[in-house]
Amino acid sequence: MATIDILNQNKEKVGTLTLSDDVFATRVNRALVHQVIKAQLADRRQGTAKTKTKSEVRGGGRKPFKQKGTGNARQGSTRSPLNPGGGQSFGPVPRSYAERTPKEMMKGALRSALSDRFAAKRVIILDKLTFPVIKTKDAEKVLMQTLGLQNALVVITPDKNVELSTRNIKGLKVIRTEGVNVLDIVKHDWLVLTQDVARGLETRLQG
Repeated sequence: MATIDILNQNKEKVGTLTLSDDVFATRVNRALVHQVIKAQLADRRQGTAKTKTKSEVRGGGRKPFKQKGTGNARQGSTRSPLNPGGGQSFGPVPRSYAERTPKEMMKGALRSALSDRFAAKRVIILDKLTFPVIKTKDAEKVLMQTLGLQNALVVITPDKNVELSTRNIKGLKVIRTEGVNVLDIVKHDWLVLTQDVARGLETRLQG
């Protein structure tokens, strides 16, 4: 079983936590992580690009020239895709880029991402993370100065004071435990969890 020190907000060791090897020390499947990240990024695409077809472009009700006798190919509308200002052939239309990702694939990718951060010694476990008032300076002192974090993902249980105190700190992203995802873990150098969050992730990802 993997073990890690539990720190308080003053960076003092207050205990140790035993973590499940199935979640924090499993084999890293890089291909699966890549596939899930690719799906996450695809889901973010709006897919709102749109061009007008011949039937949607304004105008073109009059035949541009007579059917016969001009020597030109026959034309029924000035809005043809062949003419300047005409409609677009096979242009983009609104669509969804979402990719279906089975739950077990998502869980496997999360286990791989967590294991990779743990193997790199880039995981910090806190006994708790709380602030008595909403104050960015207090959050910066604990997370950036005392813990020395740069480019970190902090996962917490719902706490309004923590969320509002940290939302304007550059290089720091705070999310709730239900929002943990592969892309955010991979994007950040450090992963900070409270011990309650670590236990919750174990329960959620085992099996």
